[in-house]
Amino acid sequence: MAMLEPVRQSQVRVLYGDTDAGGVVYNATYLRYFEQGRGEFMRECGLPYKLLEDRGFILPLVESYLRYKAPARYDDLLLIETCLADLTPFSCRFHCQIRNTEDNRLLVKGFTSHASINRQGKLTRLPDDVLAVLGEYLGKP
Repeated sequence: MAMLEPVRQSQVRVLYGDTDAGGVVYNATYLRYFEQGRGEFMRECGLPYKLLEDRGFILPLVESYLRYKAPARYDDLLLIETCLADLTPFSCRFHCQIRNTEDNRLLVKGFTSHASINRQGKLTRLPDDVLAVLGEYLGKP
């Protein structure tokens, strides 16, 4: 998964409740961390998810891929790196990677794809202003 500029960064500290019986971060928890990265990315673009939802748009997850490289453990401070990788009028795809801040070790990399739907669950074109703002991140006018 190529990380396209600009890459937005955020951090999360692993809670005890994020770990499994083996003492490592439970695999599905990384999807929550990806969500945090996406949320921060959108917020920095001036398009927080809440603003989209207030306008009647929802971006449900329709596809995800995670490749686990190394474990994270309780109290580790993690760096979440997120970029927009693809954009269509009806969907978007984010690439994400998570590193341990202590040694910069890559822990997980992957992507999430999201459809644009309205409150009735119908596939809906993203507003032109949203496409314009996000398109700038991909060099699309």
